[in-house]
Amino acid sequence: MSLAISGRNKLKGKIVEVQLGDIMALVTVQVGEHLVDSVITRKSAEELGLKAGDEVAALVKATEVMIVKDRG
Repeated sequence: MSLAISGRNKLKGKIVEVQLGDIMALVTVQVGEHLVDSVITRKSAEELGLKAGDEVAALVKATEVMIVKDRG
């Protein structure tokens, strides 16, 4: 199945860790040399079968994204 999605900020990476809590799950994704953390429901993590090593995409949907530059 091929999915289409409206989100444009798609960061492809690999899951390095999934920490399951009672209600929520912390999913850490390696995107290049950076780590991206996502907090999702435990139920969603289980339904997706998320585990370390899985290739995934982190979609960032925000009304505001700040840009930071070191003035050096």
